[in-house]
Amino acid sequence: MSSTPQRVFRLLVTFWVGSLLTIGYAVAPTLFALLDRVAAGSVAAKLFRIEAIVGVLCGVLALALGNLLVRRGVAGYRRLRWLLAGMLVCVLIGYFALQPFMDALRTAALAAGTDVGHSAYAVRFGVLHGVSSAFYLLESLLGLGLIWTLPVDERAGELKGTGAPA
Repeated sequence: MSSTPQRVFRLLVTFWVGSLLTIGYAVAPTLFALLDRVAAGSVAAKLFRIEAIVGVLCGVLALALGNLLVRRGVAGYRRLRWLLAGMLVCVLIGYFALQPFMDALRTAALAAGTDVGHSAYAVRFGVLHGVSSAFYLLESLLGLGLIWTLPVDERAGELKGTGAPA
């Protein structure tokens, strides 16, 4: 059997998890350290939107590939589909369900002439942000678990055709 579907699966999930970790735990904190809160929040919101779209695309494609691999008898991908499904649920709830409410509060605060952190909506926004962050953290942990449990070709360290370690 060709290893191409497995390689594409590995590429998709590595790209997704790598971008998830980079945006959430390196780029966003850096933005808030260097820019004022309003500007940093605006840029971070755009980056998290891109990340959510990347997550959905990579997740759906990887889930389809995982199903294909399981149907072809590659049992190691059976449990990975559950991790993928969990990650997809996290991105769908954390971004696509909660973010519109956060955006509405941000817009209402700006219409009132202030940023959301100093508005009457600050508490609601904070709660939604906290719940969204929890889903992001769970998605990140599931992603790390997914990468960690990817099937490993135990023959990768052998010289081709000899069975001897390289």
